[in-house]
Amino acid sequence: MELWDACDAGGAKLGYDLVRGEAIPAGCYHAVAEIAVLHADGSVLVTRRDERKPLYPGFWELGAGGSVLKGETWEQGALRELREETGIRAERLEPLFVLSRADNHCIYAGYLCRYDGPKDAVILQEGETVDYRWLRPGEIADFLKRDDFVTTHRTRWAAFLRQAQGET
Repeated sequence: MELWDACDAGGAKLGYDLVRGEAIPAGCYHAVAEIAVLHADGSVLVTRRDERKPLYPGFWELGAGGSVLKGETWEQGALRELREETGIRAERLEPLFVLSRADNHCIYAGYLCRYDGPKDAVILQEGETVDYRWLRPGEIADFLKRDDFVTTHRTRWAAFLRQAQGET
């Protein structure tokens, strides 16, 4: 059983737990950490979701991410998800945004991981990720238009992706 801290729309903990798979009360949210990985050469990591995932099975997404577990900070959850889904171990991340969505009871925190390690060191997590690619800045815009790219990542990560592909 996976437990999450119940939060309000601003991310403040409400003092009770939520259980993955159970209904989330109106006005209540759970924290989700998302991590974009920017390589020292300017390329950006995208990963492909396992076909068994309930949402966006087989789709490509930016970096790594997932629910923050009970008792974790957003950054702790982000570091754990990054390590679990890609094998990349970071000591710190740069916060980029916090956005809430009432329709799915999620409050998202986006982070940037600057990575200078070997690109072939990515380790995929069974049941979560099945493939990865490093996109050069000139490839990003076209890749995001694909039918098999997670549509919500296009909007949440728009500013970062424009910057990564050299736009202002």
